[in-house]
Amino acid sequence: MNRTEHIIKEVAPGSIAQEMGIDPGDALLAINDNEIEDVFDYRYLMKDEYVEVLVRKADGEEWLLEIDKDYDEDLGVAFENSLMSDYRSCSNRCIFCFIDQMPPGMRETLYFKDDDSRLSFLQGNYITLTNMSEHDVERIIQMQLAPINISVHTTNPELRCKMLNNRFAGEKLRFLDRFYEGHVEMNAQIVCCKGVNDGEELKRSIEDLMKYLPFLRSVSVVPAGITKFRDGLYPLSLFTKEEAGAIIDMIEEYQKICFDQYGLHFVHASDEFYLLAERDLPEEERYDGYIQLENGVGMLRLFREEFAAAMQEIIKSDQNSQQRLYGGKRKLSAATGKLAYAVIREAAEEVCKVCPELTIRVYPIRNDFFGETITVAGLVTGQDLIAQLRKRQQAGEDLGDTLLLPANMLRSGEQVFLDDVTVQDVERALGLTVTVTEPTGAAFVEAALNPDYHMERENDADSFVYVQGYDR
Repeated sequence: MNRTEHIIKEVAPGSIAQEMGIDPGDALLAINDNEIEDVFDYRYLMKDEYVEVLVRKADGEEWLLEIDKDYDEDLGVAFENSLMSDYRSCSNRCIFCFIDQMPPGMRETLYFKDDDSRLSFLQGNYITLTNMSEHDVERIIQMQLAPINISVHTTNPELRCKMLNNRFAGEKLRFLDRFYEGHVEMNAQIVCCKGVNDGEELKRSIEDLMKYLPFLRSVSVVPAGITKFRDGLYPLSLFTKEEAGAIIDMIEEYQKICFDQYGLHFVHASDEFYLLAERDLPEEERYDGYIQLENGVGMLRLFREEFAAAMQEIIKSDQNSQQRLYGGKRKLSAATGKLAYAVIREAAEEVCKVCPELTIRVYPIRNDFFGETITVAGLVTGQDLIAQLRKRQQAGEDLGDTLLLPANMLRSGEQVFLDDVTVQDVERALGLTVTVTEPTGAAFVEAALNPDYHMERENDADSFVYVQGYDR
């Protein structure tokens, strides 16, 4: 019998696999005589306290290993492919897709469109359901893989086909019913395109999605990201202040209804809509625990809350401890996208009030690379950062000796911007030290006050930046 082989890349010291003599280069063939389709099968089948694992050694010999273990205990191996199967690319051509608005000549991985339900569970990606089969749905329900994050955009089947440029997009909405019946937790997003799925269509979508409460926990409504590279694409335009306000008003009315019935505010407008409408951000309680943070819903409110808590701790300490913390007189700069600029500048001013020997200049980086309509920090390029800050230096501004940058400007786990400019390139060009921080209020305070700040955890920028149609 020919079985799919899953090559083992690493074996953890002290793990079950090491104890059983499994080595890197060996192939996992089956668990309990079940062939393994992907990582979900592997995790699901490994839950039992007794498992029989079939392994093919590098010399071709097959071992059937009988293993007694704790429930949910893993073999302790890593595979060459973390999904244990190929990634599924997107079969749609959404009218708002950010990848279709990218300039040519960038690294190849930036043009890959994923639409893989497994990444929804593993990494929080949003999927359109158009790549899913009945088999995929059954596995999700059986294994209770949740939450599943779904790009709905509209519940009007005909309009959904148009927006996704996929004739099957409308009928795939039936999977929402299947997940609801299977008690699978879900989150949804609506990328709002002016004149397409806003207004009455948005109202219809919200009301239709309310039927899936409480298993559908949240719906985010975010404006489509529009770059300057839209030649030949569907004509989209930006929302005005008044239009953004009308969307917020509609959403806030439904929040009241949903909260009264389910204790959830359910539907949320992104931070960008509030800034476009020049409205105050909602209070923290209305974000339902920041369920939709990756979609830019509540990021600025959370930053402010974390910042305020961190500053309270600083204020409680005496002046001497403050001086020891930030090392006396010091000049810093911080750069961000235009969207978050006002919030970051406000934070910097508050820090400097408490620590008067500290100076922090905050710079909003205009996105010349993609166009000024793109305002998030996560899509600031290295070349725009260097050009605009160098111009400031040439005008006589002192950037200080350290530049603070949020981790979401960089590729996840690396020191590289979208345009392949590196942090080291920025340091050389500007003649200063770059400190990369977690994009949180607490990290901003610590990095501003502590010259030895170092971001301990891996750069998980993907958890903090979302642009409609593009998950980096």
